[in-house]
Amino acid sequence: MSPAPQSAKSRHVAVVGAGAAGLVAARELRREGHSVVVFERGNEVGGTWVYTPRVEPDPLRLDPNRPIIHTSLYSSLRTNLPREVMGYRDFPFVTRPGRNRDPRRFPGHREVLLYLKDFAREFGIEELVRFETEVVKVGILENGKWEVRSKKTTFDNENNDSCNLDSEFVKSSEVECDDEIYDAVVVCNGHYSEPRIAEIPGVNLWPGKQIHSHSYRIPEPFTDQVVIVIGTSASAVDICRDIAGVAKEVHVASRSVADETYTKKPGYDNLWLHSMIESAHEDGTVVFRNGKVVPADIIMHCTGYKYHYPFLDTKGFVTVDDNRLGPLYKHIFPPALAPWLSFIGIPWKIVPFPLFELQSKWVASILSGRVTLPSKEEMMDDISAFYSTLEASGIPKRYTHRMGDSQYEYNNWLATQCGCEEYEEWRRLMHHATSQNKRIHRPETYRDEWEDHDLVLKAHEDFVKYISMQIS
Repeated sequence: MSPAPQSAKSRHVAVVGAGAAGLVAARELRREGHSVVVFERGNEVGGTWVYTPRVEPDPLRLDPNRPIIHTSLYSSLRTNLPREVMGYRDFPFVTRPGRNRDPRRFPGHREVLLYLKDFAREFGIEELVRFETEVVKVGILENGKWEVRSKKTTFDNENNDSCNLDSEFVKSSEVECDDEIYDAVVVCNGHYSEPRIAEIPGVNLWPGKQIHSHSYRIPEPFTDQVVIVIGTSASAVDICRDIAGVAKEVHVASRSVADETYTKKPGYDNLWLHSMIESAHEDGTVVFRNGKVVPADIIMHCTGYKYHYPFLDTKGFVTVDDNRLGPLYKHIFPPALAPWLSFIGIPWKIVPFPLFELQSKWVASILSGRVTLPSKEEMMDDISAFYSTLEASGIPKRYTHRMGDSQYEYNNWLATQCGCEEYEEWRRLMHHATSQNKRIHRPETYRDEWEDHDLVLKAHEDFVKYISMQIS
């Protein structure tokens, strides 16, 4: 990939979502000279980092007509990454003065939201955002432009769907619908609000209550209950311990352990790790693959989320199959629609904010023509080769966008395309040190006990450099 010979061009670009991905996408697009409009269905920036105590009435989100709450935060959530690693590269996530700010190295969710608001304020992003405006359709026109249909969504009418194409009752007196034309659309609506649910034989006859972690906020409703938590991801680790403080018993079911697994978690009298659930029964019991039988009151699914784009009409050029969004070149561009449709923030098991930043720089430079994409055929060949590598390695399709350690190579590749500095080595080392620290210390203490002080000093040396570059 090489710089394009033509001069840079300004495009009219719609960004869907004003969370961590949408904010940095808007900044990079505007830096590149594009005209940007950001659509945000909520009334503030921050996306999934906007906490609300409200939950949906359908705890498994199976009712398509349910009222929708988009955040998945729980009250006690703290970051599982240190703030030095977590922040955007040229806007360090340092401690800031002010009342009710959280100075901890692994801060609570409110501090992350305040950081995102600081970022939006610093770079004047809020003036680009249309708040309480939901995108209900994004479709390509015959001339290659994109039509974006939106509606106003106050908290009183946020579930009014009369703008949707399938509705036979479009009444302008009920809700305003706007159709606008854009050169390009950048999708940044996140993927932590449409839950995946574990399949459990017999659960339809089981009399207990089921809930997804999306609807978990505080532990008190689980007082004196026997709770089964499915999953061992970061949220499951936090939530099972949160609940253990009030519940009668907490049993964690994991697919990633041997079938005979049955162990008590250190430091708890009422918290056990099991292999996966075998079946649930009408008498209220749940049977695990290890043979243990537990009379349970609640099953909580900490089982992740689906990619979900109900507003996107791409004529079949982009689909979701077993949680593989594709085909996407480098997890961003669908070749048939590139570069006019792109996605920021699809990869998971990553350090998100810096990755979003590099993805956004690349998209912005391609839209301006400073950098060119390969041909559609070359992009499809690259995608096919990537899928073949996953298959040969035995990686399930649903893990297509899971990165882990491969994110560092990916970030450096993006940086090279953009002509900016590669991913800082201290970030990679600090990320690994944090993972190691989780294994050494209990989950309750790793956020407050660490030994990578040399990496913290290196990070702050770089932060001074970034800040001086902004001032100059």
